[in-house]
Amino acid sequence: MTFICYPKCTTCQKARKWLDENQVAYSIRDIKTENPSYDELAEWHSRSGLPLRKFFNTSGLLYKSMELKDKLPGMGEEEMLRLLATDGMLVKRPLLIGDDFVLVGFKEAEWESQLKTE
Repeated sequence: MTFICYPKCTTCQKARKWLDENQVAYSIRDIKTENPSYDELAEWHSRSGLPLRKFFNTSGLLYKSMELKDKLPGMGEEEMLRLLATDGMLVKRPLLIGDDFVLVGFKEAEWESQLKTE
């Protein structure tokens, strides 16, 4: 399982602590230094079952400075994926990528229900 995060992000820190406390094995990947590719994002989006807009870090400075709140509704899926692939700071984090699931953001109850059934 891969834990994709931004180490300075407090939500990512909470999620990592939760994984460690629950003895979940994972490899870690820094989203800022190893930005997800277009193909990875497309696959994760498809596997997650979530709308693509859920992959955007809407509270991030880059999202706000690019005025994406107003632009996303007019964008197609491919355009959104290409944009996400340009900078890891646009991607909502943390991401937890398993063999048969993708979790976006840290919601403890959601992570617990997914990982307790593993």
